[in-house]
Amino acid sequence: MKKITFLITSLFALSFSAMIQAEERPDHFKGKPSETLEQAVANFSEYNGKLADLLAKDALSLQDLHQVHELTYTLENALEKLNAELTELANTLEAVHVASENGDAKTTKEQGARYLDTARKVIK
Repeated sequence: MKKITFLITSLFALSFSAMIQAEERPDHFKGKPSETLEQAVANFSEYNGKLADLLAKDALSLQDLHQVHELTYTLENALEKLNAELTELANTLEAVHVASENGDAKTTKEQGARYLDTARKVIK
């Protein structure tokens, strides 16, 4: 029992220590925001291109690694927004599915239009 308590206490202390260190690092970037789905898609496309260009080099310099590190913040912001929007999109599609299954034409049309409106922002 003492070993388990010690292990849990140690893990908590390590987690807390890592959290404090992360908060104390002022040199980190925030990246470009992705407040809308359109912004997220644009940032995701643009910054994946930048990442691909850097990774295509035969060798990465320290400056290249710094650039990769910096641009990942924007990609993380974009992915966070995309994940939230696509989760909501999946819920909307499920509403279309259930409505169509139950013969509810009105809901199928309404939710289907909502689904397509969002989906068209992600793909052309």
